[in-house]
Amino acid sequence: MRRETTVNIVLLLLLPVVAFAALFLGEAFYITLATRIAILALAAVGLNIALGLGGLVSFGHAAFFGLGGYAAGVLATHAFNMEPLVFGLPGTTLMPVIWLAAIALAGLVALPIGAISLRTSGVYFIMITLAFAQMVYYFAISWPAYGGEDGLSLFVRNNFPGLNTAKPFPYFAIVYALLLAALALFHRLQGSRFGTALEAARQNPVRLAAIGISPFEIRLVAFVLSAMITGLAGALFADLNRFVSPSMLSWHMSGELIVLIILGGKGRLLGPLAGATLYVAFEYALGGLTERWQFFLGLVLLAVVFFARGGLIGLLAGKPRHG
Repeated sequence: MRRETTVNIVLLLLLPVVAFAALFLGEAFYITLATRIAILALAAVGLNIALGLGGLVSFGHAAFFGLGGYAAGVLATHAFNMEPLVFGLPGTTLMPVIWLAAIALAGLVALPIGAISLRTSGVYFIMITLAFAQMVYYFAISWPAYGGEDGLSLFVRNNFPGLNTAKPFPYFAIVYALLLAALALFHRLQGSRFGTALEAARQNPVRLAAIGISPFEIRLVAFVLSAMITGLAGALFADLNRFVSPSMLSWHMSGELIVLIILGGKGRLLGPLAGATLYVAFEYALGGLTERWQFFLGLVLLAVVFFARGGLIGLLAGKPRHG
């Protein structure tokens, strides 16, 4: 068995083992911590499609993460108040419906953003995606009907048929299952002809165009798909906290997702999960000791950039990923 495969299996088993142990010991906090890791990893899996496979450094993915959160919050609020949405559509507290709404909203917003941003490259692409994300952010804080700067509270956690989502472990199980599905999709894309074309668009778009494949269209599909997965994670994050905040839309969130991928390993299957685990571990272990725990995380990030280009996965597997 390849060393990286062993590392991946250990990482996949880590969260459920922690959650089961916490359930057995009656420590609900650690189940919530594992759920937070899984949600951040899911959001980073989405970005990893654009960044890890396509080389698209997007500073705008917080927009999709926040839109997913607001989709969950707005639908739940209208269901609780029994007030119709636009065109008389009702709100809902049913999770699968909310997930579909979050995915659809993120995809619809990502389509024009990607169509405009992908006509640029390099630092211009970074700045344009950042600009679009900030536009969405300022729209949210100037929208008093849904909390404005104060955010929007969810009265109760939304429902999933057959499960009591108010309890931490069933909700963890839902989130972890969705993370596994996203990882399976990433693995499928990575080994498919689409993944090969996306890699070629990153390395040599001129040669890809010469054989009749449009790099722009490949990148746009990857960008939209990436946004949809990140939007789903946003809806789950809102349910976890029972609160939606404009901070989910801020550029800091975009930067955090990029940090997760770099820490774990850009383009690696379980890089997002490794990065999210390390990030939340630092936040939990050092956050209670000092408000400046990000300083120490920054030192780790610098060490990864200079000495472990393959991220945590590459370091443990002993085999850097080139590209």
